Amino acid sequence: LQLVESGGGLVQPGGSLRLSCAASGFTLNVYNIAWFRQAPGKEREGVACISKSGGSTKYAEPVKGRFTISRDNAKNTVYLQMNSLKTEDTAVYYCAADQRWGGNVWHRVPYDYWGQGTQVTVSS
Repeated sequence: LQLVESGGGLVQPGGSLRLSCAASGFTLNVYNIAWFRQAPGKEREGVACISKSGGSTKYAEPVKGRFTISRDNAKNTVYLQMNSLKTEDTAVYYCAADQRWGGNVWHRVPYDYWGQGTQVTVSS
């Protein structure tokens, strides 16, 4: 069972990136998916999450209105569209999967599966 992130890279402030989280070896549509990030010297923080059906989403305050999480269960993939990127968005971004829905404490769920991460660097 494997999650693989892609789509990271170097982008200027104000730019956009779309991250993808693809599942290998299992069906993603029975899992809630979250995106986390970790910047150098900082703790890992939750960014956004989406329910199994895609009907519910949650966002961390720093990214509300700029990031959008979505999923395409037919493609077994979850996306994180990141717009109006800021230098403080620079981090390694990870996706995680779990069958438990945490609601407003989604970022505290002990997610069962994690990807290896993809680097996002926002710099001029």
